[in-house]
Amino acid sequence: MKEAELERQLKVLANRRRLSILNFLRKRKDANVGDIADSIRLSLTSTSKHLNMLERMGFVEKEQKSLNVFYRIASGAPGLLSEVLEKL
Repeated sequence: MKEAELERQLKVLANRRRLSILNFLRKRKDANVGDIADSIRLSLTSTSKHLNMLERMGFVEKEQKSLNVFYRIASGAPGLLSEVLEKL
C-alpha cells in the first residue's frame, strides 16, 4: 500500500465518532442513518457526513431499501479496518 493511501485511511479512522459508527455497525450488521445517529448521539446531518467519509474510503457500503438507506461494514473493506475493529 502506498503511504499516501494509508495516511488517508488512518485520518478517516482517527475520529471517535467514526470509530463509534464502525463499532455499532460491526454489532448490528446494518442500520439506517437514524439508528446510527441515535446510537452515537449525533445529528442526522453530522452522522451522514461521517458515513460519507467512511464510504468514500471503502470502509462501509450502503443499500437503498424502500425510502431508507442502510449502511454496513463493506465486504471488501481495507484490511486495516479488521485490525482496528479488533481493538474496539
